Amino acid sequence: MLSPSAIRFRIAPTVTVGPIRLFILAAYLPAFLPVSLAVCLAAVAATPVRAQATDSASTSASSPVILDKVVAVVNNHAILSSDLDDEIRISVLDPGNAGLGALTRRRAMEQLIARSLIQQQIRQEDEQAANPTQAEVNARLMELRTEIPPCIRQNCASDAGWAAFLAAHGLSPERVESYLRYRLEILRFIERRFRPGIRITPQEIETYYRDTLTPEYTHGESIPKLADVSARIEEILLQQKVNLMFDDWLEDLRKQGDVEVLDPTLEAPTLEAPTPEAPPAAPGPPAPAPAPKGGNQ
Repeated sequence: MLSPSAIRFRIAPTVTVGPIRLFILAAYLPAFLPVSLAVCLAAVAATPVRAQATDSASTSASSPVILDKVVAVVNNHAILSSDLDDEIRISVLDPGNAGLGALTRRRAMEQLIARSLIQQQIRQEDEQAANPTQAEVNARLMELRTEIPPCIRQNCASDAGWAAFLAAHGLSPERVESYLRYRLEILRFIERRFRPGIRITPQEIETYYRDTLTPEYTHGESIPKLADVSARIEEILLQQKVNLMFDDWLEDLRKQGDVEVLDPTLEAPTLEAPTPEAPPAAPGPPAPAPAPKGGNQ
């Protein structure tokens, strides 16, 4: 286990490049932690060094500057404080956060832990099978720009509106593409892993039609025939079962893994498995859409 005291930094001799002085911070990390934190660079404005500089000024100039820190470790994979900041920025694109308010650092931590566990599992199984194509990523990007409320309000369908939206939220086109690729990768993995073994019986479809769909219609409204909506009902029931299987699997994955949150303020009161795309809140499968009122669609 990696404890908060396991990470130490020391200042190596400074390197001056033009007007910039670089302090090289060497990180003491356990040998088992494969994290690229061995060398960090902190840039500070250089000032002329005078022979009569006071001891206090010298001490201040050599003080380490914390650029980032490890806030959690998931099976030897480090989650950084900057990762939480990035997760909060990108959450504006997550339809699963609708109505939940601003993403907190604690919720962002839970999402990142779930994401790390899922991605590690994908790598162990078959990474190539889960990789989306560029065409799929582009199609999802266009849907996002024209469908999610924050983008609609800022006219993201236009290039100028999209550029303004990205700038306002501190995002780049590359970061958004990476985010969408991850979401599609998770969805494909979930569909491939959980859906094939699920079967929906005619009795289950009839029960949903009778007990769930029909009561949604008020007196006098035309209720669609079971034959017209059975395919949609089957899809809804499939997604519900996939969601349940995914949540159980993710909870087991976390229990079996080595997850340590190093910042007590980010530890969730209860260990709940979040979802990745609205589908999985990141990280989980798509929430089932309610069956529409009306005929076959």
